[in-house]
Amino acid sequence: MTFEEAFSSIGDDSRSILLANGFSQAWNKNIFSYKSLFSSAEFGEREQVIRRIFDNFKTYDFEKIMKKLIATEDVLKIYNADPGLIQKVQTDQEVIKNALIEVISKTHPELPHEVTDSQYVSVRKFLKPFDDVFTLNYDLLFYWARNKDRLEPDYETDDGFRAGRIWEGPPTQNVHFLHGGLHIYDTQAGVKKHAFNDQGESIIEQVKWNMENKRFPTFVSEPSHERKRVRIQHNPYLSYCFDRLGGLDGVLFIYGHSFDANDRHIFDQIRWSRVYRVFVSVYGDEDSEENTLMKGRAQAYLGAHKVEFFKAESARIWR
Repeated sequence: MTFEEAFSSIGDDSRSILLANGFSQAWNKNIFSYKSLFSSAEFGEREQVIRRIFDNFKTYDFEKIMKKLIATEDVLKIYNADPGLIQKVQTDQEVIKNALIEVISKTHPELPHEVTDSQYVSVRKFLKPFDDVFTLNYDLLFYWARNKDRLEPDYETDDGFRAGRIWEGPPTQNVHFLHGGLHIYDTQAGVKKHAFNDQGESIIEQVKWNMENKRFPTFVSEPSHERKRVRIQHNPYLSYCFDRLGGLDGVLFIYGHSFDANDRHIFDQIRWSRVYRVFVSVYGDEDSEENTLMKGRAQAYLGAHKVEFFKAESARIWR
C-alpha cells in the first residue's frame, strides 16, 4: 500500500514513527550510505589492514566488520592465542568505531541552508501528524528540520533539553535520538546538546573542535544488539529514550530500516510495548530477494504485532 493508504487506515489511534538511515538517504544517498562513508573514512596506521578486511568480506558496513572482529577476538581467546594479537583485534574495533564517528562529522553538510526550505517544509508536513518521533540516525537532518524558523507548517516538538541546553527528560518530551547524535554529548553537568552559538559557530564546527580534543559525541555504534543495549543502559539520556520506546501504544510507523540483527534491541523493545500495529516501509521491488528477507525479519523480530508494509517512495518526505 501507499503511505497515505496506511496512514488513513489508523483513524484516531496514537501514532508514532521510528526513522532509520533510509530517512537520511532519501535526502542524499551519496552522503549517508555506508559505501560513501567507507570511501571517505580514515583508519590511520591500520588503514591497509582494515581496508583489506572490508574487501575480504565484500561489505562497506562498519558494524558488520566490527562484529566479525568481536567473533575473531572470542575465537582467539578460546585458542589461547598471543595476547598481543588479541589486543590488535580489540584495538581495530575501536579504530573502526572512531573512524565511523569522524567520517560522519567530516562528510556531513556544514550548515542547515544546504537543505532547501521546500525540503524542510515537506519533511515537517510528513512528521507533524506523529505524536512521538524516534530516530536511530546520528546526523542533523531531522534536528534541522524541526528547529528551522519561520517555515510552514508550524511544528512544535520537545527534545527534553532546557536551560543551558542540558537534558532534563520532561514528560512532554516527544523527540528521541535512540542512538545519540552529532549534537548530543556528555559533560560533568549532564547530557547537553550543541546549537548554533553566539560566536557564529555551526554545530558541525563545534563537533569537529570537540573531536580534535578527543571529546566524542554520544553515539551508539557498537556492532551487536547486546553491546548496544549495554551502551544505552549506561547513559541516562539514551536509557530514558529507550524506555519511552518500550512505553508506546497505538500504531508505529518504521521508515528506512533494513531490520538487521544488530538492532534487535530496538525491535525487542517494540515487541514488549503496547503497540499493536506496525507499518514498515519497503524501498524498491517488494519481491526482490533483499526485500523478501527484510519483510521476513520484520515479522519475526516484531513477534505477534500486526506488521504491514507500505511503499517507501510514496512517503513524500523531502519533496
